[in-house]
Amino acid sequence: MRFINIGFGNMVSASRIVAIACPDSAPVKRLVQDAKEDARVIDVSCGRRTRAVIITDSDHVILSAIAAETITNRLADDLSSADEETEEE
Repeated sequence: MRFINIGFGNMVSASRIVAIACPDSAPVKRLVQDAKEDARVIDVSCGRRTRAVIITDSDHVILSAIAAETITNRLADDLSSADEETEEE
């Protein structure tokens, strides 16, 4: 199981991530609000501005202060290193 750092020492399983979105659009804001009402939000922004919204396969919504592009790059780097390990075996 691989984990991705989403800021401030918080990690999420790479295999559970469905989408990473910017929090600025109206549909994403609605998604976050609905998740808050249903107690499905995990806020790991440590009081800072939310810069990424991570949606998991369990319908949890994770709010992070790390930019969506940064998290995506970390996920891509992790996937490429996993591919390299598979080729070596």
